[in-house]
Formats: sequence, structure tokens, C-alpha cells
Amino acid sequence: MAVYTEVDDEALADFLLRYDIGEAIAFKGIAEGVENSNYLLETTKARFILTLYEKRVNADDLPFFMGVMEALADAGFPAPLPVKARDGSALQELNDRPAAIVTFLNGMSPRKPNASQCQQIGTAMARMHNALASTTLSRPNDLSVDAWPDLFEGREATAATLAPNLATLIAGDLDRLLDQWPDPEDLPQGIIHADLFPDNAFFLGENFSGVIDFYFACTDMLAYDIAIALNAWCFEARGEFNMTKGRALLAGYTSVRDFTDAEVKALPALIHGAAMRFFLTRLVDWTDTPADALVRPKDPTEYAEKLGFHRMARKLEDYGYMPASS
Repeated sequence: MAVYTEVDDEALADFLLRYDIGEAIAFKGIAEGVENSNYLLETTKARFILTLYEKRVNADDLPFFMGVMEALADAGFPAPLPVKARDGSALQELNDRPAAIVTFLNGMSPRKPNASQCQQIGTAMARMHNALASTTLSRPNDLSVDAWPDLFEGREATAATLAPNLATLIAGDLDRLLDQWPDPEDLPQGIIHADLFPDNAFFLGENFSGVIDFYFACTDMLAYDIAIALNAWCFEARGEFNMTKGRALLAGYTSVRDFTDAEVKALPALIHGAAMRFFLTRLVDWTDTPADALVRPKDPTEYAEKLGFHRMARKLEDYGYMPASS
């Protein structure tokens, strides 16, 4: 369970006195998530999510994350809205941790997304990018291409234990990506989610109902967000890319916002790079997480297998893209 900081009944009751949301009638830890302590909170007025931000989260970034969610709510995009306390601030402190309460979104995350859900998440991502286009909020992406060599350094031996020749392949990937990575100034930029996996999207039945967990959001190339989503939504077991799902996600996105020519050219490298980013951060967790940790780290092999597909792809059509003229 992703609850690192326990909250007892007395501490919760005192904490809720800061808000005008009623008294607690149910309070339960949430198993999903690996960065923070999350609780489902039901009060006499409504349901909420209470999050305590753990040590891996930079407290200085929290106002940005709150601002992103508030901007989306103002634009009518379905995302959690931070609840402000009586003092007007969405950020508080509980059990020596920064804490916030956000509104509850109805829906369930897809365990195995289908093509319709992929198309809807593509559409939703473009809507989200448009909704955030006018905000002045900004936060650099600390996990972009320049950070990857340092993440891999010293972990070559661990990579070698996961698959034959993997350490050599990763080193080659890094050289290729550093050479092919586009100049961000050449592509449309804005605030991206940067972690839009299926477990961060909700559906009611077959219909998209919202996006959660904006704690990796940052300013970067909009196309990089698409690259992350293609990796997360459009692969099957053992690294097989599902062309139907890829075509659906890309079509959903471009039904709202067309790609520039530069984005079409750059996306194969961005998709490859997105897989590298998640391989490396999972490799770090796999290497560094203590055996008795509360949360088991995710296996980096999943993304090592996806990298195998990206090494062969050369153009966006290899991921299902169909230009408007075709």
C-alpha cells in the first residue's frame, strides 16, 4: 500500500477543522501511487482525496502542481480541484508533511486499454494541452534527455542482469537519443502531464471521465507528452506495439490539435526517449529501493522490451500515424 505516513483519527479530526468540508465519516489508505501517501476521505459533505507529500517530492514544486489543477478546473477540464482551507491556501501540513485535499473524481482506470479508450485519451490530452496554453505557470522537466546518462551511470551491471547485452544496447540508445533529440525551441511547448499512464486516467463505463496525479507535470514539448502516452497505452505484453491503438491515440489527439511538420519528424525520437526515461527511473528504483520497502519497485524490463521496438522504428507512420492527406 502506498501509505508511508499514517494519520490517526485525532490528527485527521484536528486537520479537518482547518476546512469547511464537514467531519470525516470514512478514511482509507489508497494502494495506488508510489511517491506519496494517499487517502480516500469521505466527510459529511462529499468525498475527497487527502495526499501527504513524502520526501521525494520537492515542496517548492507543490504550488505549481496546485496551480495546474486549478487552471484545468477553470477551463472545464475534468481533473481534481485543490480544496482551499479557511486561510485560503490549498497547501497545509499534517504529521510533519506538506498536505493537500483535492476533490474526488468518479471513474475507474482501465487495466487493459482498448482502442476506443486510446482514442479518447489522445483527445483528452490535446484538450488538456489547450486548456493550459494560456497559463503563465512553468516548471522545468528535470527528467529529460540531459539527465539520462547520469541516471544510467553506475547501473550498467544491474541492466546486464536483466537481459543479455542490455547494458550495451542502452548505451547505444543514449548516444542515438542525444544525437537525435530535437531542439525544444523548434516544437510547440507548454505544460505537460508527463505521467499519463492508464492508472492516471478515469473512465465511467467506456467514456473518459478525468485525469489525476499531476505531480510530474512540467513545461516541455507537447509532443513529448504524446510520446509518453503512446508507450503507456499502446503496447501489449512482452513489448509488442499495437498499431491499432497507436493509430487511435494519434487520431484522437490530432482531432483537436494538429501536429506541426517538426513534431511529425521529431516524434519517433521523442517516443524512443520517453521509453528510455521510464526504463531508467525504474532501473534506479530497482537498484536503490531497499528489500523491506513498503512499495515494490516496477520492473524496468517492461520498458527494455519497448526500447527494442523503438530501435527499429524510423518514422511516425511506424506508430500508426496517418497524415490528413492519406
